[in-house]
Formats: sequence, C-alpha cells, structure tokens
Amino acid sequence: MKVSAHMLIERSGRMVQFVSFDKRAWHAGISAYQGREACNDFSVGIELEGCDDVPYTLMQYQMLSEVHKALQVYYPNLSAQAITGHSDIAPGRKTDPGPAFNWQYFKGL
Repeated sequence: MKVSAHMLIERSGRMVQFVSFDKRAWHAGISAYQGREACNDFSVGIELEGCDDVPYTLMQYQMLSEVHKALQVYYPNLSAQAITGHSDIAPGRKTDPGPAFNWQYFKGL
C-alpha cells in the first residue's frame, strides 16, 4: 500500500491499529511541521472516520484523548502543543480534520 495511518478511530469509537506507533506510517505525504519536513519520519498518524464538514462523535473524541494520553506516557517529550491536523502539515493538499473538528473540546479532554 502507498498510504497508511498508525490508527483509525471509527465513528463508534472502535480503534483499529494498522502500524505500531514506533514504526513509520505513510499518512502525511509531502508535509512540514514547525520547519521540519517529511512528517512521516517523526509523527504518529491517527485518522478519524468521517469527513471535514460532519461533526465527529463524542466517542471519537474520547478515544482520541485516551490514545493521546497513552502516547504522552510512552513518549514523555510529546507535548499537547505538538498535536495538529493534516490540514496544518500539508495545507492545500489535505483538509482533515476540517472545520467540524472541535479542537477546543478535544484539548479540554
């Protein structure tokens, strides 16, 4: 396959892991974050089932929060400020999670 994410969180909250978090997944493509290119080399890609303009479910937010907390334990240098969307690392090419994603709610969890 040419595209993969580390994990998918379905609308029901069910999580499916495709790639170990300590391995490279091919979720970002041509990308840059905070002056660093090739985000696949240093990031974790978590996909949320849905589309940019349909609100995500409470279960998706809850599971994403739980995964984020677990990653912070496993990777102590991971800061909350490092969490971003595909639209921020590949603007013009990727749009997710889109305007339907409630960043304020997620960060409050």
